[in-house]
Amino acid sequence: MRIVMIGSGYVGLVSGACFADFGHDVVCVDKDATKIMKLKAGGIPIYEPGLEDLVAKNVAAGRLSFTTELAGPVAQADVVFIGVGTPSRRGDGHADLSYVYAAAREIAGALDGFTVIVTKSTVPVGTGDEVERIIREVNPVAEFAVASNPEFLREGAAIEDFKRPDRIVIGIEDERARGPMEEVYRPLYLNKAPVLFTRRRTSELIKYAANAFLAMKITFINEIADLCEKVGADVQDISRGIGLDNRIGSKFLHAGPGYGGSCFPKDTLALMKTAQDHESPVRLIEATVAINDRRKRAMARKVLNALDGDVRGKTIGVLGLTFKPNTDDMRDAPSLSIIQALQDAGATVRAYDPEGMEAAATMLTGVDYGRSAYDVAEGASAVVLVTEWDAFRALDFKRLKDVMAEPVLVDLRNVYPPKQMEALGIRYYSVGRPSDSELAQDADETLAAA
Repeated sequence: MRIVMIGSGYVGLVSGACFADFGHDVVCVDKDATKIMKLKAGGIPIYEPGLEDLVAKNVAAGRLSFTTELAGPVAQADVVFIGVGTPSRRGDGHADLSYVYAAAREIAGALDGFTVIVTKSTVPVGTGDEVERIIREVNPVAEFAVASNPEFLREGAAIEDFKRPDRIVIGIEDERARGPMEEVYRPLYLNKAPVLFTRRRTSELIKYAANAFLAMKITFINEIADLCEKVGADVQDISRGIGLDNRIGSKFLHAGPGYGGSCFPKDTLALMKTAQDHESPVRLIEATVAINDRRKRAMARKVLNALDGDVRGKTIGVLGLTFKPNTDDMRDAPSLSIIQALQDAGATVRAYDPEGMEAAATMLTGVDYGRSAYDVAEGASAVVLVTEWDAFRALDFKRLKDVMAEPVLVDLRNVYPPKQMEALGIRYYSVGRPSDSELAQDADETLAAA
């Protein structure tokens, strides 16, 4: 199949490289000439494990190429994917579809023969209808069909997710699109990947419903974690206890500082706005968004409480900046709100992240960046573990404690056992897990009350 991928960002580049690895002939198109020059020179504009090698392999094989010119590749394509950004629109929170519609107009002018145009970007219900209308308006004689094929890629595991998906969702209104789309994904039929064909609007809504449900699951366990801290329960045991119920499942039940990234924040907001516009509000999602926004700054208050409410003039070390490990994505990362709140309280912040510091430097001011966890801990009154990179899972705490001004660790990802920290003489604070001493005190109080 001859495939064109419009957009060489996270979705477009990963999808394009994987399609090429299936044996298809793929051209990735992007208006950003700097990005295309970097890709042609063998560079990768994003960090995703395994992507650099995958791109290099398929470029060398002649199956993957990059260009800023859209017309030629589209004219020869069997299938054209639109994989451009759909950020939250400033002012009202709706998905900004200007890049999608601009791509549709350009595609329309270049079509030659029957072509399937596929929205790979995350788009609100009805976007495919508008893409079809635009193409018809620009090129009334064009032979084409518009399909929806949302992506379900996790940053940090995107290649594995693409090649071994839980499901492939394809929304069509024109049966002529079915054959080409089946051919595009034929290599995955060998892995028995479930392929779900639906109506186009249903496909568009599946993506938003999936992300909103996962965001709600994260927010649920975070609220349970807060309750655990009040009543002396352990949220990790609760997560296991409910996650073993296969109706619930264990994934996305890890208490922490709230969700971030390129998908959940904008997609939950876009779903809210779509629902409101259709007079069918999604109250659970509205609550999820509000709770998650508040939670990020609440994590900064946890740091303040660990230092008796005063961080003015003190240095706080932050380990991890990206919204999750194995990515350089800083979009809506909890660290942004946490660091800003600590700075507002008068703290000096020193931070380290294996991949995210370059992006963080464009979003944060007044932050010193270290070269390692131990560099960040030098003279710090507290170290805050925000993102659970592997580099932070086996720290040398004797070395860490020796260089800190105060032995305080605030673990927002519950990486370490409280007993281990207590034995090392470290004042340890986590999420939804009272320390052994707190549990003992609670037990004494309960017995006294009885």
